[in-house]
Amino acid sequence: MVKKSSWINFLDKIKIPLLFVLFIWGVEIYEEVAGVYLGRYGIYPREMGGLKGILFSPLLHNDWNHIFSNSAPLLVLGSVMMVFYNRVAVVSFVIIYLLSGFSVWLFARPAYHIGASGVVYGLISWMLWTGLLRRNVKSIVLALCTVVMYAGYEQGLLPNEKGVSWESHLSGAIIGIFTAFLFKNTIEIDEIKSDPWANEDTTKMLYLQSDIFDKTKAQRIQEAIEAEKQRLHDLAEIQRLRNLMGGDMGQA
Repeated sequence: MVKKSSWINFLDKIKIPLLFVLFIWGVEIYEEVAGVYLGRYGIYPREMGGLKGILFSPLLHNDWNHIFSNSAPLLVLGSVMMVFYNRVAVVSFVIIYLLSGFSVWLFARPAYHIGASGVVYGLISWMLWTGLLRRNVKSIVLALCTVVMYAGYEQGLLPNEKGVSWESHLSGAIIGIFTAFLFKNTIEIDEIKSDPWANEDTTKMLYLQSDIFDKTKAQRIQEAIEAEKQRLHDLAEIQRLRNLMGGDMGQA
């Protein structure tokens, strides 16, 4: 039962990237079966009609190779984000999705841009820069794993291949950096540093008074004078009592 519960909990955490990948595959299958091409719903820069592509472009792909190349990183990086950065994962994913598309609409070449590669580059960039900005063990390890798994993706940031929307890649990478910076101080529960000595009683370990450094030199001198006066007063009182006792004994 414990294993089953853990598995269900894991699936619940990764449901967004999982459903997203399943949906883009459903769209591609529909295009193949129905014999239609939905590329006109992609982003067409600086045209009002092209704004709809901000929502629809990541759901559309040219062919099976295109969708294969995007599916694995979407599922892997999206799942890592949801599991290890639960507090910021959903909003970060949405920001990368929308702003990378909007950046393409603003700056890209006048052509239809489709595919989820902008989101993929956004996730890669987000994972790397989250490690650099947070600098805890978890985020650094995840960033290094991302570097190893997706080494060579930086080549897609330049116009090296005809028919590839390098603008989507570059926009996604920049938005990923922006989003990582935006949430760099939103700490996950497992990143909170605990004080191992928080419950220790340290009062007996103090060799000086706890407020000694809060007092001025004049205050400490005055306290010493008052203490000496009290000591002399106590000595005088003791001597007076001795004299009284001595007088009583003589009379007896």
